[in-house]
Amino acid sequence: MTSENRIRQIRNIGIIAHIDAGKTTLTERILFYTGKTHKMGEVHDGQATMDWMPEEQERGITITSAVTTCYWLGKEIHIIDTPGHVDFTIEVERSLRVLDGAVGVFCAVGGVEPQSEKVWHQADKYKVPKIAFINKMDRLGADFPGVVEQMKKLLGVYPLILTLPIGSEDSFQGVFDLIKEKMIVWDEATQGIVLKESSIPEEYREEVSEARENLLEALAGLDDAIMEKYLEEEPINDNELHEAIRRACVGLQCVPVYCGSALKNKGVQPLLDGITRYLPSPLEVPPVKGINPVTDNVEKRLSRDNAPLSALAFKVQMDQGRKMTYVRVYSGKLATGDEVWNPGKKYKEKAARILQMHANKRERIKEAEAGNIVAVMGLKHTSTGDTLCDQKHPILLEPIESYQPVISVAVEPKTIGQQEKIDAAFSKLSEEDPTFNVMFDDETGQTIISGMGELHLEILVHRLLREFNACVTVGKPQVVYRETVQKSVNIEERFDREIGGARQTGTIILQVSPRERGLNNRVISELEPECLPEGYEALILDTIAQRLESGVLKGFPVIDVEVVLKGAVFEEGLSTDVSFRAAASIGVQRACEQADPVLLEPIMSLEILIPELFMGDVIGDLNSRHGRVERIEPRGPIQVVKAIAPLSRMFGYSTKLRSMTQGRGTFTMVFSHYDPVS
Repeated sequence: MTSENRIRQIRNIGIIAHIDAGKTTLTERILFYTGKTHKMGEVHDGQATMDWMPEEQERGITITSAVTTCYWLGKEIHIIDTPGHVDFTIEVERSLRVLDGAVGVFCAVGGVEPQSEKVWHQADKYKVPKIAFINKMDRLGADFPGVVEQMKKLLGVYPLILTLPIGSEDSFQGVFDLIKEKMIVWDEATQGIVLKESSIPEEYREEVSEARENLLEALAGLDDAIMEKYLEEEPINDNELHEAIRRACVGLQCVPVYCGSALKNKGVQPLLDGITRYLPSPLEVPPVKGINPVTDNVEKRLSRDNAPLSALAFKVQMDQGRKMTYVRVYSGKLATGDEVWNPGKKYKEKAARILQMHANKRERIKEAEAGNIVAVMGLKHTSTGDTLCDQKHPILLEPIESYQPVISVAVEPKTIGQQEKIDAAFSKLSEEDPTFNVMFDDETGQTIISGMGELHLEILVHRLLREFNACVTVGKPQVVYRETVQKSVNIEERFDREIGGARQTGTIILQVSPRERGLNNRVISELEPECLPEGYEALILDTIAQRLESGVLKGFPVIDVEVVLKGAVFEEGLSTDVSFRAAASIGVQRACEQADPVLLEPIMSLEILIPELFMGDVIGDLNSRHGRVERIEPRGPIQVVKAIAPLSRMFGYSTKLRSMTQGRGTFTMVFSHYDPVS
C-alpha cells in the first residue's frame, strides 16, 4: 500500500460530550464491535477499558483522555475518549487540537447540556468536522426530535438525520436507516453483535419516506450534484448520497446525526459506518501550518511520510515515575532512536521508545508515520504544546491554549520528612496538567495548589497519596482573585540613584488604561525608532508585562489593562538596563495605584436542573449566595434554572442542592467572567 493510500485509511477522532452522556460506554461498544476487546466493560461497574485510573473507576467518570486504535471496514481509527466534567476541560482542548474529526454524544433526555455546548464550540474553534450520536434512546423522557431542535438552536448546526429511532423509552427497538431504507434491530442474546436488516414495516413507511425526503432536500441545498438529480427527479444511488454527505461534513456544512442506546448495544455499528464514511482522513483536512523560527515565514506541512517531520506533543503523562509524551505526527516519520528538534525550547530530544496505546496498555512499535497518534518515551524537555521536528527543516506549530486556575487550597505535609516527596510529586503532576499550578507562600510557609475546581483538586490530592505515597493536610478552598484598573492614567517615572558607586538614571512615560473584560492585557510602545538604543525598548515592555503579574491591592495578577510606553529618556553614560527596569516597574505600580484599582472575583455560570416543586427553595438559596437568575426554561417535567454567582459563595453547593431537592437536583458550573468583588 502506498503512503498516500495508507494515510487515506486513517481516522483520528475524539468522543466529546457533557458528563454522563455516555461517551465512555459508547467507546467500550466501539472497541467490542471492532474486535479490539472481547468483553464490554461497564462504567458503573468500574470496569471500563478507557477509564483505567483508580479515581475514574471509583467515581464512574472520565478524568484523563485515553487513546486507543481499532479497525472497521478497513479503516484505522485512532480514538481519544475525553472527559465530560468541566474541571478537566484542558483534556478536551488538547485532544481536539490534534484530531481530524469528532463524535458529539448527546443524552436523549438531557439534550444539549452546558458542557456539551462548550466542547462543541471548542471543536468549532479548531474547525473539526463532527458527527452526532443521540444516546440513551431507551431512557424515560427520551426525545429525539427535541434534541435535534436543541442542536439547531444552541449549537447552530445543520443536522442531517441518517437514522431514525424505532420507538423510544421502553419501546425503543432499533433504528431506521434512511439511506438504505431499511429497519435495523439488534439481537440482545449476542450483545448486539448480530443485527438484522429488513424492509420498512407498512405502519412506518410514511414517517420514513417523509424523513428521507427531508434528507434529500437538505442535501440538495448543500451539494450541486444532488441538487441537479433531485430537481430532475432522477434516482440517486447510495454511493452518491454517501459522497455528498462526506463532502458536506468535511466542509463543515452539516452534521450527520445517528441515534441509539450504547448501554443496550443498539445503534453503534451504523455510527461506526458513519465515522469511516464521513469523517476526514489526515489528507482531507487542511495541511498543518507553523512558523519557521529561522525565517519567520509561515510554512505548511503536507500529511506525507516523505515530508520533513512535524509533530505536536499534546499530552504528558507520568508512567511509574517515567515521562511519557503523547504525540500527533503530522508529516514525516518518527523512528525509535531518532533525534528530533524541539524548536520552542531549542533542545535536541531522543525518542527512546515509541508506543501504540490502548488506554493504559501499550505495544512497542518501530516507527510512527504521518497521521499516527502515539506515545513516546525519552523526551525529557518536551511538554504539552511543544513542537517536534527535523532540525534541518524547523517549524513551530501553534501551541495549545491553556486555562487559568480559579480555585486554590493550601496543603501541608502531615510529617516534616514528607515535604521533599510532596514537592517532587507536585512537580510531576504540574508537568502532566497545565491547569494545575503550585506556588510556595513565603509569608505563611504554605504550599498553595490551584486548579479548575473542587473536584480537580480533590483528584490531585488523592493521586498524591495513591501514586506517590505522600499524605497532606488540605485547607479550605480559596478563590483565585484578579485585579484591574477603572480609569486611564498618564505617569512619568524617573529612576535616579547611585548603585555600586555609580549613578544610574532612566526616565519613561506610561499610559495605563482599562480594557473591556476578557480582552486580556496589552503592552505596546509608541516610541520613535531612534529614541532608545537597541534592546532597551523590548526590555522595558518585558518588565511592564512581568510587573502586571502582581497587583497593587492584594498582589493578584492584573488583567484587562493596556499599558502604552509613550516616551523614554536615555542619558549617555548614566542610563542602564537596571535603571530602565526599575523605572518601568515603579512606574507601573504608581500608575495602577492612581488608576482606581479594583479587586475582581471569578463569576460562575450555573445550569441547575430541578423538579418544579423545589423552585422556590433553590432560587431563595441562590439569592442568599449573591447569585442572579438569568432565565428559567422548562424541559419536560424538569425546570432548568440558568444563573450566575460568585465562586466564593458556591463552595459546598452540591451538598446543599441535594439536601434542598431530596437528591433530585443536579447542576453544572463553569467559569464565566471576572467582576468587581461585591
